[in-house]
Amino acid sequence: MRLDKLLSNMGYGSRKDIKKLLKTKAVSIDGEEAKDPSLHVDPEKQSITVLGERVIYQEFIYLMMNKPAGVVSATEDLYDQTVIDLIDPFYAHFEPFPVGRLDKDTEGFLLLTNDGSLAHRLLSPKKHVPKVYYATIDGCVTEEDVVAFRQGVVLEDGYQTKPGELKIIKSGASSEIELTISEGKFHQVKRMFEAVSKKVTYLKRLSMGNLELDESLETGEYRELTPEEIEQIDGWN
Repeated sequence: MRLDKLLSNMGYGSRKDIKKLLKTKAVSIDGEEAKDPSLHVDPEKQSITVLGERVIYQEFIYLMMNKPAGVVSATEDLYDQTVIDLIDPFYAHFEPFPVGRLDKDTEGFLLLTNDGSLAHRLLSPKKHVPKVYYATIDGCVTEEDVVAFRQGVVLEDGYQTKPGELKIIKSGASSEIELTISEGKFHQVKRMFEAVSKKVTYLKRLSMGNLELDESLETGEYRELTPEEIEQIDGWN
């Protein structure tokens, strides 16, 4: 990889900025001053430093976010704040995007990455990656609803959903549930409950695949996935 491309990818600025860095003798390769921005380097075999600090090259990033309500799952939006607006410029320069989406008013687990191949595989309908949601419901959720969800409910447009696993935490005028589904139709959880004449008043995604939302993350916070968690994602394929 060209030296200027590597340093640009790692957030040291544009290629023009990299040329300026080289002119100030700030960049070294294996202890030797680097002068040529077009020089091809191997970050796994060579020690590249900027102002004495070693550059650890990273091609892909994987972030777990506890998405807050009021923020859209998009890379840009003309009217609303996006999940990308919440992350540090260091991560933003990798140009990550949300894997799938959560509704604007939905909170919880959201995976952000710039690994397009991985995202494509995870979002493929053939993968049936399970997603678990917690919700509060306006209305009394019953065992009849559990059976209906297990069979798949018919949405207002005539589509019959794949089976969902509905767990009742609290049943009453206002109910609390956990729902596991393996597909991600537009507003699916809300529409499934509308199909049984009930309304979702709060919705939070707890997990995706075998990755659970880190309970230490406040809404709006995020962190990089651990190597072990990244391996778990690979296991979904």
